[in-house]
Amino acid sequence: MTKKERFQFVIDWFEKHAPNAETELMYDNPYQLLVAVILSAQCTDKRVNMTTPAIFEKYPDIPALSKATFDDLFPLIRSISYPNNKTKHLIGMANMVMEDFNGEIPETVPELVKLPGVGRKTANVITSVVHQQPNMAVDTHVFRVAARIGLTTNAKTPLQTELQLIKMIPEEKIYIAHHWLILHGRYICVARSPKCGECGLRPACKYYQQLIKAY
Repeated sequence: MTKKERFQFVIDWFEKHAPNAETELMYDNPYQLLVAVILSAQCTDKRVNMTTPAIFEKYPDIPALSKATFDDLFPLIRSISYPNNKTKHLIGMANMVMEDFNGEIPETVPELVKLPGVGRKTANVITSVVHQQPNMAVDTHVFRVAARIGLTTNAKTPLQTELQLIKMIPEEKIYIAHHWLILHGRYICVARSPKCGECGLRPACKYYQQLIKAY
């Protein structure tokens, strides 16, 4: 199977079996999603979703969050990983949005990465989820799944993975392919003991073919 054929098989399978894949973070608007994604770094979506309602109740928008103090916001984030840094990031992010972007969440990756707590992965999530821009956020799940299946070759960094994926995936499908790969990695192609017996991608998966050869 050529790489092009492998990509086509994977895309066709996901389009049939996960046509409505989307983020598991709970949000109502770009502000809420940005807060949730900043909090989700090295933390589960489930934990973030348990934490954000109290934050959004007290700080319903960017202007409100920009006026938050560390001592007021920190208790709401205490159960999240790296709460000190993330508290500072959220307040800094809100202040920069107010001062540099007229209170509006930026809509491009180059602008978003200027915000405290926002790296390329977070910026790609925001732009792909909110605006369906053809950006591929690469987290540990995407990195692992893409390599195992054989969608990427010798990709050593998230950026290398991102560039290889967007080169082969049709532009209009990139935003949802991000969710396909994340959710597949979260529930099927898990880090330890991947559930190959439940996986419909076996015919196209290099990892699975190597398992067969091993036996």
